[in-house]
Amino acid sequence: MTPDVTAFFDKTTNTISFVIKDPSGASCAIIDSVLDFDYSSGRTDTKSADEIINFVQTNDLRVEWLLESHVHADHLSAAPYLQEKLGGKIGIGKNITVVQDTFGKVFNEGTEFQRDGSQFDQLFVDGDSLMIGQLRADVLHTPGHTPACMTFVIGDAAFVGDTLFMPDFGTARCDFPGGSSELLFKSIQKILALPDDTRIFVGHDYMAPGRDEYAWETTVGEQKARNIHIGAGNSKETFVEMRDARDATLSMPKLIIPSLQVNMRAGQMPEPDEQGDVFLKVPVNKI
Repeated sequence: MTPDVTAFFDKTTNTISFVIKDPSGASCAIIDSVLDFDYSSGRTDTKSADEIINFVQTNDLRVEWLLESHVHADHLSAAPYLQEKLGGKIGIGKNITVVQDTFGKVFNEGTEFQRDGSQFDQLFVDGDSLMIGQLRADVLHTPGHTPACMTFVIGDAAFVGDTLFMPDFGTARCDFPGGSSELLFKSIQKILALPDDTRIFVGHDYMAPGRDEYAWETTVGEQKARNIHIGAGNSKETFVEMRDARDATLSMPKLIIPSLQVNMRAGQMPEPDEQGDVFLKVPVNKI
């Protein structure tokens, strides 16, 4: 089946959120939603999420799933807000527990922070499937960028999160805790083993030099032929050497501190204090 895919581009974080609709009915899923956050003021906003809500309601769609490709380090998830307004179950890869354990220590969360993934409604492992109405989605575990990265293959489309970018921009970084360029190369091979005409939808676009428009849809065949990091038969050794060298030059995402604390909680803020105020921590020299 060919799902109906509608993209929502957030220019502030270069994130693409997707609404995937069963072509035979009104059921849909939302992948990688964005909660707007101004770091300088500490204020959140729901403008990006409200665009999705308006689209869903205008088209009389029924949200069954709110899917996260991984624990994002560059934007906050709006999944709880969307769930409150539209319903649906929040799902992520089972290795969220690895991420929670790692960053629970980084942010000194203490024993009250559950590290078993229980903040999410569903934890997926490689080979799992789910239904969006009559539309089947298969789950691939594609670690490397993070331990919990998942690719959702829905009909003739694959939603790869940060694993792959557009062919002219390459692949995801692997220098976050739990990341691995060797694992990423292996994960990408799983995606490239899909039929060449499989549509690939990427989770970010940074508009590579020479291009004047943002883009987020490509195909397996195009990635195999033209991806600047893994295309044209680049070897694992060449990729790992390139990826590790490139990652050593990259700065941390601007929103990594708030994003990790919120997203490892399935998009929820930390528990408020006795006055009802919410605080995020800034670990010094830890990331």
